[in-house]
Amino acid sequence: MAMAVPLSTPPQSPAEGFYAINNQFLTSGPKGFTEFKMLVNEDMFVRMDLPGVPEEGVRVFLDRSKKAVIVYAEAPKVHTHDSTDRTYLTITGLICKCCEISNITTHMSDGVLRLLLSKSPIDPHRSSCIDLRGTGPHRFPHGTDPNDPALTGPVLQPHPMAFPLTTMAYESKQLPDGKLYVRVDMPGVPSDNLTVSVTNGRVKVTGEAPAVGHDSSGRFYSGDVAMLSTPVDIPSHRIETIAKNGVIRLVIPPF
Repeated sequence: MAMAVPLSTPPQSPAEGFYAINNQFLTSGPKGFTEFKMLVNEDMFVRMDLPGVPEEGVRVFLDRSKKAVIVYAEAPKVHTHDSTDRTYLTITGLICKCCEISNITTHMSDGVLRLLLSKSPIDPHRSSCIDLRGTGPHRFPHGTDPNDPALTGPVLQPHPMAFPLTTMAYESKQLPDGKLYVRVDMPGVPSDNLTVSVTNGRVKVTGEAPAVGHDSSGRFYSGDVAMLSTPVDIPSHRIETIAKNGVIRLVIPPF
């Protein structure tokens, strides 16, 4: 009988490390837990990966200063073997002194929150301080550039907005009946846009997240998540698969 055991995903490049330190399964597309972009119409676009959060599970509040928005989201336990539910909390907004947020548009799907923050000058007689080059008052903090070289490296990072703080993109649990439970975060991947395969005893998950709204581009995820004790090919339909809100859960039985 072939038993399934956890399998850590090695870096795509042994020399440089993981393509994206926020998710070991991401192989192409924007990196980082967040992405910021200033639009030509002076709106600010923000993408936040909140895997496991349903559409109704996120709340966005405008701070009294009108300079920042507070994001609170809850990702409930979907499967009995999830180690815990997850809560996300973060603050984002403007860092200049001349503008304030005048409107917020939100879109939550497949474990990704997208915000459009409209801004207006505090003094109506003064123009906005928009700087599309990202070098002025509206420049973004380190790590929000989806092509930042610092987002590639040998050490994976836990989700900075999630509680518990040790939340990673991969979780596995060996069950008493011999099955293996696996949770894989692939934010942005619709439930009908992923595949699970077993080849030579290696269980592989692949998913594609299309570009939505002002995303820089789509994202592609791929990686081995478990290995059988015998190198055999198994029909994937024998693996229980639950794909919901940017999270893929597998229950792999002995074969």
